Amino acid sequence: MKIIILGAGQVGASSADILSGEANDVTLVDIDSAKLRIPQDRLDIRTVSGNASYPSVLQQAGAEDADLLLAVTNIDEVNLVACTVAATMYDTPTKMARIRAPEYLACPEIFEPDAFPVDVLISPEQILTNHITRLVEYPGALQVLDFADGKIQIVGVRAYHGGPLIGHPLAELRDHMPGVDARVAAIYRQDKVITPTADTVVEVEDEVFFVAARENIRTVMSEMRKLDKSVNRVIIAGGGNIGFRLASNLERRGYGVKIIERDAACAERVADRLDDTVVLLGDAADEELLRQENIEYMDVFCAVTNNDEANILSAMLAKRLGARRVMALINRSVYVDLFEHSELDIVISPRLATVGSILAHIRRGDVVAVHSLRRGRAEAIEAIAHGDKNSSRVVGRGVRDLPLPPGTEIGAILRNNEVLIAHHDTVIEPEDHVILFMVDKKYIPEVERLFQVDVLFL
Repeated sequence: MKIIILGAGQVGASSADILSGEANDVTLVDIDSAKLRIPQDRLDIRTVSGNASYPSVLQQAGAEDADLLLAVTNIDEVNLVACTVAATMYDTPTKMARIRAPEYLACPEIFEPDAFPVDVLISPEQILTNHITRLVEYPGALQVLDFADGKIQIVGVRAYHGGPLIGHPLAELRDHMPGVDARVAAIYRQDKVITPTADTVVEVEDEVFFVAARENIRTVMSEMRKLDKSVNRVIIAGGGNIGFRLASNLERRGYGVKIIERDAACAERVADRLDDTVVLLGDAADEELLRQENIEYMDVFCAVTNNDEANILSAMLAKRLGARRVMALINRSVYVDLFEHSELDIVISPRLATVGSILAHIRRGDVVAVHSLRRGRAEAIEAIAHGDKNSSRVVGRGVRDLPLPPGTEIGAILRNNEVLIAHHDTVIEPEDHVILFMVDKKYIPEVERLFQVDVLFL
């Protein structure tokens, strides 16, 4: 696929890294040529320096035969104009735009073909807000991924002493939870993946990914560990776009929220826009301030400033002062790897949280949702099965009969709005939404081909 990415910031550069690694023809455009040097030297991509909304720059980038335009500059207006130019002059099939301003997002009618022809809106801040909110709602979860409009979830959890299933084979899971169905998709033990079978025994410190209907998630989590106490009190470090959105989300759900913001103007602006959140002016890495705010009684401390080092230091300090669970937003991938198994309970990578919304639109076959896991090495997707037994490689066949690549598991199916956990004898039917977990992304092309309808296939 030929892809043009506009903007070489965090989202653009990360997208270029991932998409070029999947054999796509990628061109990266930015008005600042200095931002293009590192990705140009490190990745197998073309780069173009210039204003991303100018027709001449888009033409230089190859817009006349591009399959996808990904407009992710830091300026909403540039992204909107670039999509309009691509649609008007080059008839680009798919146009995706990063939109940050809530004022635009609140008016979906402006993103119609006869206005701004944007096929897919990307709001990294909203994606991250939803991601963090799910982690707050499920204390103890390492990752919570939504599929089928939230009806099905994949959850990653670390197994601890006290979980009823610890030391027992997975075959006993159903006996422990009569009336509740779930499927373990993968187990990571000391960073090595284990393909689960009925005889696999769950051990302490295993990282277990399981699939279940949304209403059964807490029940399955309780098999892997003693459930953490529910969350009531949250401190957010940083009152920027993400901090504000997160506080707004959480206060609507009844959580007690405080924001710590060091910039007076930003703190005042956020305080005016929130109803029940307490906004504190100060440094989140100030030990005295954290003690004054009774950090030892806080259920969650979440650092989401635009400074990786500040997020890391304030979250580690909060943990040492007694906060029950701490999270830190970290942009730099080297820091993500470095601090993933540190005192930080959760390391949040904007790159991995955001890229799924992009990947869903470049995957072949009818793929409607994509989530990256394990620092991008694994992937979970939601694909729709089309056709019939004569035109499809999956429809009309049982799960045990499908030629799935190694390390690929079908976890669940949404059929006519009903959640079905996949077992070996489950037969795929037309229009099923199939949730797959892949421990190795190199097999993605095989899975894509599996779900493509072929009129010549018999």
